[in-house]
Amino acid sequence: MAQTVTRLAGVLAHLPEKLTPDGDVLARVDIDIAGALIAGVTPPGHTPPPDGARVIDGSRLFAVPGLINSHYHSHENFQKGRFEGLTLELWMNLVRPLTPVPVTPEQVYLRTMIGAIQALRSGTTTIVDDLNPGAGPDTALIDAAMRAYDDAGIRAYVGPTLFDRPFFRAVPFVEDSFPPDLLAELDALPPPPAQKLLDLAETMARTRHPRDHRVAFILAPSAPQRCSDAFLMRVRDLADRHDLPVIIHVHETRLQVVTGQQLYGCSMIAHLHALGFLRPATSIIHGVWVSDDDLDLIAQSGASVQHNPVSNLKLGSGLAPLRAMLARGINVSLGSDGCGSIESVDMLRVLAATPLLQTLRDGDPSDWITSTEALDAATRGGARALGREDLGVLRAGARADIALYDTHSIAMTPLNNPLRQLVFAETGMGLRHLFVDGAQVMADGHLTRVDESEIIARIHDAAAKLSPAIARAEASVGRIRAAYEVIHARCCATPIPADVLPAKLPKAP
Repeated sequence: MAQTVTRLAGVLAHLPEKLTPDGDVLARVDIDIAGALIAGVTPPGHTPPPDGARVIDGSRLFAVPGLINSHYHSHENFQKGRFEGLTLELWMNLVRPLTPVPVTPEQVYLRTMIGAIQALRSGTTTIVDDLNPGAGPDTALIDAAMRAYDDAGIRAYVGPTLFDRPFFRAVPFVEDSFPPDLLAELDALPPPPAQKLLDLAETMARTRHPRDHRVAFILAPSAPQRCSDAFLMRVRDLADRHDLPVIIHVHETRLQVVTGQQLYGCSMIAHLHALGFLRPATSIIHGVWVSDDDLDLIAQSGASVQHNPVSNLKLGSGLAPLRAMLARGINVSLGSDGCGSIESVDMLRVLAATPLLQTLRDGDPSDWITSTEALDAATRGGARALGREDLGVLRAGARADIALYDTHSIAMTPLNNPLRQLVFAETGMGLRHLFVDGAQVMADGHLTRVDESEIIARIHDAAAKLSPAIARAEASVGRIRAAYEVIHARCCATPIPADVLPAKLPKAP
């Protein structure tokens, strides 16, 4: 049976694959969608619409590839707004507390919907969810998260966090800083279920592979300091055998530079490179505190850097050297990080922050990150990081993941440069239509697959019931907070290699 075609007629389109030395190519085109794919991008009226085609008037629409949020943690969504004024290592104990918060599949479904709805409303068509899988791991909770993404209509890569070392030992100087009785108590707890996590990954690699599923699996080893070398290389083997992308947190903070020196006698990036872990379709999440040598190794390996500028600001982690990365040909993607740290998965905020913050690093305006580069990182950069040539572009044969903005919205009025106005002015209010895998998930500003009012009412009810348990879990962190503050202060006072690029402004006199 012939597929019904949807024609976006006469839209103003951003076509980065036709970029010229003079800047972006913005052109009026007809975009035909058939099934899950873009069937054609042609001059307006070049061919008549196929019989039975649905035609959307694009004369007041600006079409861009759907944004790709390359890093996010849906398990933090019920902790939105609970923290500020904390660095990463002190904050992380609160979102992964000693006393876990017990959740049901229904609660996981609802908390996942929080992010899915906001992602869609910011023009995001793909989201990468680095998910706490619960004790065990609990496959019912993972299934609930994936079901939420299926129901919302968004493209999602879901990666249950993989690790085989206790999180509390992922920092240096633990033996010197924890009271002996508390340390003995924590060490006596059951170890992470490493083999069960690897078995789960093997199963999900077969049953939820990205080539076959819109809501798919991604390998998410947490970080080098939370994984033994042997465990990391088993993950690497899984990725290579199943042709799967990999995401891993590396050098987010200065403390992690100290951790790498203490564990390996070198940077974590140098260690991962020596192991042979870094490959194409492998994303170094954050990569804030890095040296020129680190960047050279990333470039040689073909790995990507996954940049989270707003989260890095909220946690005081620092400013990643984007220009130095791009100058080496390193692929950079963009992400929001989790709502426990930055409250929002709005990729339009991330899109604006990316070029704006880099002006603090580079004094020469010719070195600043441009709006074109920011949008490229949020679209084609995200696609490359996932090993996908069929995402992040508007061309025939690509997946029909398309965001359409009203050029008569206040952000686009007057319309001088739609790309710059999208990056610096758009808030999401001008988003009119959104397609994911060829399906229209937003029409005239309304989500088509989600009853927002009903879902939000259920979310508020679930959050109210969980709030006491969340408060108890946060209170349990008091037992280790003093030790972590000692560790944090010691790491801040520990020298790091002089070649690490500065990620923070010097203190004012």
